[in-house]
Amino acid sequence: MNQWAGKHVAVVGLGVSNLPLIRYLCKHGAVVSGRDRKSAEQLGERYNALEQLGVECQLGEDYLEDLHLYDAVFLTPGIPKHLPEITSLIGKVPILSEVALVLQLAKAPVYGITGSSGKTTTTTLVGEMLRASGIHCHVGGNIGVPLIEQVEDIPPDQPIVMELSSFQLELLNQSPHGALITNISENHLDVHLTMDNYIRAKKQIYLHQKPSDVAVFNYDDPITRAMAAEAKSQVFFFSSQFEVPQGMYVDGSGDLIYRDHDGQVPVLNKQDIRLMGEHNVLNIMAAALLAHNAGANWESIVRVAREFKGVAHRLEHIATIRGVDYYNDSIATSPTRTIAGIKAFNQPIILIAGGYDKKLSFDELAALIGERVKAVVLFGQTAAKIQQAIELKCPDYHQIYRVLDLPAAVQLAAKLAEPNDVVLLSPACASYDQYPNFEVRGDHFRQIVHNLLEGLGTHEMEV
Repeated sequence: MNQWAGKHVAVVGLGVSNLPLIRYLCKHGAVVSGRDRKSAEQLGERYNALEQLGVECQLGEDYLEDLHLYDAVFLTPGIPKHLPEITSLIGKVPILSEVALVLQLAKAPVYGITGSSGKTTTTTLVGEMLRASGIHCHVGGNIGVPLIEQVEDIPPDQPIVMELSSFQLELLNQSPHGALITNISENHLDVHLTMDNYIRAKKQIYLHQKPSDVAVFNYDDPITRAMAAEAKSQVFFFSSQFEVPQGMYVDGSGDLIYRDHDGQVPVLNKQDIRLMGEHNVLNIMAAALLAHNAGANWESIVRVAREFKGVAHRLEHIATIRGVDYYNDSIATSPTRTIAGIKAFNQPIILIAGGYDKKLSFDELAALIGERVKAVVLFGQTAAKIQQAIELKCPDYHQIYRVLDLPAAVQLAAKLAEPNDVVLLSPACASYDQYPNFEVRGDHFRQIVHNLLEGLGTHEMEV
């Protein structure tokens, strides 16, 4: 039976990610109303595509009006759920999301990954480990292509691996077969408003699981460690600091040890992991646990851990110019991520940071800058806020520079850097003050660095 035939459905938020959802609903006979604050001109080609589908749109400041008249309302992940127009629908109209629909329709087991950092790397690793084991899988969610248009055609023996943001999780009343939380730290408080709301959203990834399901938690993070007590499923931990009762940990010799009810076995040494940084040791363990539970074999898991080079915008090496290494860590949209990036290097660092204010504290980052960073170049909306945090935490630290934008930041960093230094773009902020997303910001950084190469001899550079 087609649950959408003849139903009047509102889709709020007409970003690129919701177009596949709208196509799915139209294909299954729903009468769709598209809602967005943007104008038709601002939506551009997306508006034209909606017109071709026969979708009527309500645009502008009144885009949230009359939602109570619909049989169901789908929200784009970025729409704040605390808006009065949304909260007034609770108990009256089903409030849904594309991810919730994918979980409902999936015949294959779904493995979901969330956390404040490391989601994309870990999700990608799980997919690679499964494929290396000869298991055909589908990777999507918050990365790659939305899965809604293909989920009904995915057979039961092809696992679905999904990166899930807090925005995607908060509307769920169903959890994936396998759940993984990499860590929890302050993030997105500009939208969630409080840490309690943010944590509550993350919990949806495991709260609705069954005893036969699997949940993987970071034992080193006190928040995620405590979450495990609420899980009704089989619990696995990963840790770089403690021996865990079931899961993976790092022993005194640097071996990653897998432990379950049958005993324990060394899997590989952390020195064999290609990815930089202690945080990526945790990501490897987390991915290995989830992938192994999804059917991946240890031989393939180890091979991926040894060969995986990383994902774009995540400590991505761009070039070496006159002995200076340039790294793109544009994904670092919170101070916690930038802290992890700084700790990945032993060389002196010229840090480029700043951007859109997510209402997060920079105190811990400021203290680390005082200890580990040679100089910091700040730009964007939060430049003054970060500078103030550094000056309060480290009053004797004077290597702080302010510029207007990223090109100026790179030019100055290049002048400050000496051979064996690292120039690290790790903004600790979202990009929305100057860029539509962190990918565009990272791509711009890459282009600026490549422009620095112009006119240099080949003996002076390495890309």
